[in-house]
Amino acid sequence: MSTPVVLTGLRANSEFHIGNYLGGILPVIELQARHAGEYQVNMFVPDLHSFTTPIDHSKLYQQTIDNLKVFVAAGLDINNPNTFIYRQSYVSAHSELQWILSNFTGFGELSRMTQFKDKRDSLAHFANNLAIENDYKGDFPPITAGLFNYPVLMAADILLYDAKFIPVGDDQKQHIELARDLAMRLNNKFETELFTPPEAWNKQLEFMNLEAGARVRSLLNPEKKMSKSVSDPSGTIMLSDNPAEAAKKVMRAETDSFGEIRYDFKERPGISNLLQMLALLSGRPQAEVSAEWEGKSSYGDLKKAVAAAVEAFLIDIQAKIAGVDENELLAKLEQDEAAMNEVANSKLLKVQKAVGLRR
Repeated sequence: MSTPVVLTGLRANSEFHIGNYLGGILPVIELQARHAGEYQVNMFVPDLHSFTTPIDHSKLYQQTIDNLKVFVAAGLDINNPNTFIYRQSYVSAHSELQWILSNFTGFGELSRMTQFKDKRDSLAHFANNLAIENDYKGDFPPITAGLFNYPVLMAADILLYDAKFIPVGDDQKQHIELARDLAMRLNNKFETELFTPPEAWNKQLEFMNLEAGARVRSLLNPEKKMSKSVSDPSGTIMLSDNPAEAAKKVMRAETDSFGEIRYDFKERPGISNLLQMLALLSGRPQAEVSAEWEGKSSYGDLKKAVAAAVEAFLIDIQAKIAGVDENELLAKLEQDEAAMNEVANSKLLKVQKAVGLRR
């Protein structure tokens, strides 16, 4: 592909929360606007990743469409000729390349993945307490081989398109490194340039113009990232939340007992999380927002400012999502999925030949 590729995607099995929006969606919108014509943006929905945890399968298809509407509502220009949107399961090369890559991936490599260990422990806890997602019914085993192996599918998602940049949160750092390792491993083994390795993590952050990947934390447990979980509904702000009720969640956010505002995620994660949210929602530099509140003692005033920003944001984004034309979106999907199948199948054939599956 002649134009450098930026690839990003968010899981399709559940609706987005404000952490997804600020840490994953908004940077892509800003990146597209900043680099229009300079990079190709592959904005895909990794619907196959959805099966790694229990889900309501009857809602998956429509949730995929609804989540794409959020990107459009956020400002993604789907009419940009260098932007492609597609569903992972509609490009079958993702699945076959994952299987091939799995046979060049060590068990130990996957065992060391922090994301797997975190999700494994979380799912085991829910299962033991009969607290699997409240909209899930059935006896699906909560910890599966798919959960263990999904970083390899993520590597396939990246390597099929020779993506250079993958804007993700810092919790995905290991997955980017695995994709790099697999690309170089297969290139060396078969003595040919099968894949273009994605840029190293420091280059990823430099490209995104961030000092660290944005990672919005739970309002009630700021040691952990915000997530859709039955154990933490009050710590998570969903994009569909009633704006006034979401503001109340902010007012109940966990802070600390220092009595002085300071941006320091290591020592004061609760206060720092609020300052981060305020900066991201206002579109202002973190240093500027932090300096404005540094040394003040009224945590309540900071919470009120963040609550007001969250409420205004939700009112605006919910109206924009409702205004997205679904038929136009589906037409764009069909067009782009045809284009991406051509690209992915070409790459897959090159790999098939290298590993001896094709002449």
